[in-house]
Amino acid sequence: MSERVQGAMEKGTPLVHPGHLLRDVPLPAAVVFEAPLAYNLAWMQRFADDHGAKLAPHGKTTMAPALFKRQIEAGAWGITLATAVQSVTAHAHGIGRVLMVNQLVGHPNMTLVADAIARGLEYYCVVDSVDNVRDLGAFFAERGLTLNVLIELGVDGGRCGCRNAEQVETLVAAIGEESALALVGVEGYEGMIAGGDEVASVRAYGERLVETVRMLQASGVLKCEAPLVTASGSKWFDLIADAFDKAALREHYTPVLRPGCYVVHDHKLYAGAMANVKARQPKLEGELQPALEVFAHVQSMPEPGLAIIALGKRDIGHEPDLPLPLRLYSLHNENVAPVDISAWRTTHIMDQHVFLEIPEHADIAVGDVIAFGTSHPCLTFDKWRRVLCVDESLEVAEVMTTYF
Repeated sequence: MSERVQGAMEKGTPLVHPGHLLRDVPLPAAVVFEAPLAYNLAWMQRFADDHGAKLAPHGKTTMAPALFKRQIEAGAWGITLATAVQSVTAHAHGIGRVLMVNQLVGHPNMTLVADAIARGLEYYCVVDSVDNVRDLGAFFAERGLTLNVLIELGVDGGRCGCRNAEQVETLVAAIGEESALALVGVEGYEGMIAGGDEVASVRAYGERLVETVRMLQASGVLKCEAPLVTASGSKWFDLIADAFDKAALREHYTPVLRPGCYVVHDHKLYAGAMANVKARQPKLEGELQPALEVFAHVQSMPEPGLAIIALGKRDIGHEPDLPLPLRLYSLHNENVAPVDISAWRTTHIMDQHVFLEIPEHADIAVGDVIAFGTSHPCLTFDKWRRVLCVDESLEVAEVMTTYF
């Protein structure tokens, strides 16, 4: 549940138990619908398989080990994560292979990772600076461990990563001087590309990743038989898959795609991205489906045209878009089917309140329940310590714990 409910649960209050979402669960509650969840897991795994790529979903989206395990069971090669704490948390919950697409910096973080590697974790991280390479090399040599590293390729004005071939060459030389480091591939993130012809720029970036890993393999500096080349967020995954989908890569390299938000998708940001994927890939069968919603009560109706909902920034993501009203459930008449209210509009959000603009004669009452959709699911998951998985009749099938 959200932070305030978590505190009560730790004191022993039985706030969540199997039952019906609207009758038995205190709201607000974050909810994942089982059917679209299962569909999305299968859809993205099939997409990766069809393109000759491995799938390492980005776990920071949910930080829910129950979902990590489902992704692995569906065929994922491993789980992508962003921090040392996330990585060791995943390993503690049974994930054996972690790709950390960030620089591992700070000796306390290195200690966490080293301890997990010593316990059997297959771990990879990225590097983009000589200073970090030297620090990692000294630390892991002292521990008597080998650390797998990938060179990160960045873009001008973007985030981390080498900007040009000269920086890559310098970094390769530095890695070669550290006996505890094994250079195993190339990593990138195309989501920082913006402006101009973005499609052409993402395609070119994908080709840059491929050519860089080929160059490194030809030079003999890579320390594995099938070096990794990896990228892909949840917006441009089809373009990266196209860049990686080459016979030479399938035979000699390990292409890895890393979308994360696909697991529950969303109702606007990535819904729009999915529409663009379908437009670029007209032969692609099916599409991702939104699975995450947040349910909350109508709390007050203080003036005409306005409903205040018991939901706020502590409960649901609100950027890049405010919560999206989807359906209204009448608790005063359970025989009435849910009402589509997607034409209604959220106008403002506070810590614990959402302002909902409603039609003048809307059939709505205090105590009714509204299901809201989200734009960018990562920013909703991190507000909850327990997320409910429900079936189509809103029966709670599973309570999934998150670890943010």
